[in-house]
Amino acid sequence: IMKSDGFPTYHLAVVADDHLMEISHVMRAEEWLPSTPRHLQLFEALGFEPPQFAHLPMIMGPDRAKLSKRHGATAIGEYKDDGYLPEALLNFMVLLGWSLDDKTEIMSTQTIIDNFTLDRVTKSAAIFDQEKLLWVNGMYIRELKPEQLAGRMMPFLERDLPKEALPVDSGYLSRIAPLLQERIKRLDDSADITSYFFQANEEFDTETLVQKGMDRDTTLSALKAALADLSGMDDFEHGKLEELLTVTGEKLSLSRRQFFGVLRVAATGRAVSPPLFETLEVLGKDRTVSRVKNAIQRFSAAG
Repeated sequence: IMKSDGFPTYHLAVVADDHLMEISHVMRAEEWLPSTPRHLQLFEALGFEPPQFAHLPMIMGPDRAKLSKRHGATAIGEYKDDGYLPEALLNFMVLLGWSLDDKTEIMSTQTIIDNFTLDRVTKSAAIFDQEKLLWVNGMYIRELKPEQLAGRMMPFLERDLPKEALPVDSGYLSRIAPLLQERIKRLDDSADITSYFFQANEEFDTETLVQKGMDRDTTLSALKAALADLSGMDDFEHGKLEELLTVTGEKLSLSRRQFFGVLRVAATGRAVSPPLFETLEVLGKDRTVSRVKNAIQRFSAAG
């Protein structure tokens, strides 16, 4: 129990530590099971009341090797920086070897506190599944109120957006957040998934404006027709936008996919975005008109 230099070993130190800190229950990995008889003997020899011991199954990586740095983040702070919600990580971690029943996977912290018992902890090793953690995190994000999600996103936007896109208006962000809530799985995706809301003109390849079954002439005509409609609108409500632009697309003999695809790329710089007309409503008339004008200029110059 003492090293040759007089320094105490772990076995003596942990027994003294548990006693002095008045630890009542020790829960540790099953790899410490062989040391438990030795520790109990030390408690007895020192006249200390031993705590209750519980040995938990190991947490393994997907390759069934002991979890280590090569399997990904290893510190709680890293998961925070990677955009995982604390309550989601807690929910995920408690499921590594314990369950409420045979079907419940998402549960509140209070539910966990009220129902956790050691007798439901499994004896077999648990697998740390990053994809499952990502799914749990996404489920928690979708349960947040818009203003809560906006508040959680803000530090990541301030960290990751270009300086020229800052500061972020909290009211504007609260309108953006609901559009992304079904898509975002980690908060560190916030800047990438929202950048077009904050940057004056998102960079994109102008050829992505040309939709399947269209050519450069029909694409340019679609952009100009959309610009005329958008410039003349006083009420930028998403329902009214969709109603007007649907009629314009039909007049141009374009499908919704074609016409709205052109407009989506012009307004956001992306082929995939949240619902188009809700996005345009949040962007507002000035931003949307400016971006469509910019797309026309760039597309014309590239031709």
